[in-house]
Amino acid sequence: MPDPSLVIFDCDGVLVDSEPISIAVLLEMIGKSGVTMSEDEAYDRFLGRSMATISKVLHEEYGFAASEADLDEMRNNLYSRFGSDLKPIPGIAETLKCLHLPRCVASSSQPERIRLSLELTGLIDLLDPHIFSATMVKNGKPAPDLFLFAANTMNVDPTDCVVIEDSPAGIQAAKAAGMRVFAFTGGTHSRGGRLESKLASLGPTLIFNDMLQLPGLLASQEAVLKVR
Repeated sequence: MPDPSLVIFDCDGVLVDSEPISIAVLLEMIGKSGVTMSEDEAYDRFLGRSMATISKVLHEEYGFAASEADLDEMRNNLYSRFGSDLKPIPGIAETLKCLHLPRCVASSSQPERIRLSLELTGLIDLLDPHIFSATMVKNGKPAPDLFLFAANTMNVDPTDCVVIEDSPAGIQAAKAAGMRVFAFTGGTHSRGGRLESKLASLGPTLIFNDMLQLPGLLASQEAVLKVR
């Protein structure tokens, strides 16, 4: 297969090491309502999902209807934590600087959160202006809408794209879009092997845990396998 014409990066857990912060803030919010949920359960249910999807699941399956005030408080707490604790994924800046391929971001997060994350971690100039949010399409991950929208906007055929993802929902979305997908397990939330096992069961093109490996993987003929 030909080399990829576009690399599509998820944001949370791929560009920025935000997932532990996000899950902690989410659990704080729902805990105040009396809903009990373990960290593992929260990762299983919500990793890679949009806030609209998370709110719907919380309402339908846990009986917690998040108000606008709840969401505003959670967002403010999250952004405050980002300001003090958010870090880029190790090696991502170096990788982006030496990656001689068109790239973009396609994330389930809202546009303001994506931009804030990239600004706080010094990555915005390496990715702007090609930033796409699930708010721009009808259906979020695991539906393929966001990745197809990004590819269409970038004028690239889906089969010529490689997606870098860390979540089951993201891998499912990329495969549904007909794209190759590299599962990244180098984020803090991936430690312990539990997530890697789940990602492997979905049949990504490959799995890697060091972002500095990415340019070589993209260039390698072994990395451009047909989507399983």
